[in-house]
This record gives sequence, C-alpha cells and structure tokens, in this order.
Amino acid sequence: MRAEYDFAKMKRRRNPYASKLKKQVTIRMGEDVIEYFKAMSEETGIPYQSLINLYLRDCVAKNRKVNINWPKRA
Repeated sequence: MRAEYDFAKMKRRRNPYASKLKKQVTIRMGEDVIEYFKAMSEETGIPYQSLINLYLRDCVAKNRKVNINWPKRA
C-alpha cells in the first residue's frame, strides 16, 4: 500500500447506484402506526424507518392495493 495517493489524476465517474438511493420525504402518520413500528424496531433491532420502508417495499413487490370502505352517510 502506498503512503500517499494522488486523486487529482483520477477521472470522475457518475455513481451507478445513484438512481437507487433513497429520497427523503415528509409524511404524516398516526401515532399508533409509529408506536407499532418503534415497538417492532426494539424487538428486531432494525430502525423503525427501515422497517416502514421494508414493509412498503414488500407492498410494491406484491402489488398490494389498499381496500378502502368508507361508511355510507345516512
């Protein structure tokens, strides 16, 4: 291994994984949802935001659709 490296001579390249990076968003969630994932986080040792991301990624992979049944007004 060299004592020093000259990075000025290196050519720049784009990051091939840049399109797969995560994007920061702001989202409002119910406190019960957050507490659910935080409790699961303590059980598994995985950060709760990562658990939410994993769950949503699973929904995308399995093409799950939300089933919303609004109550009928009288």
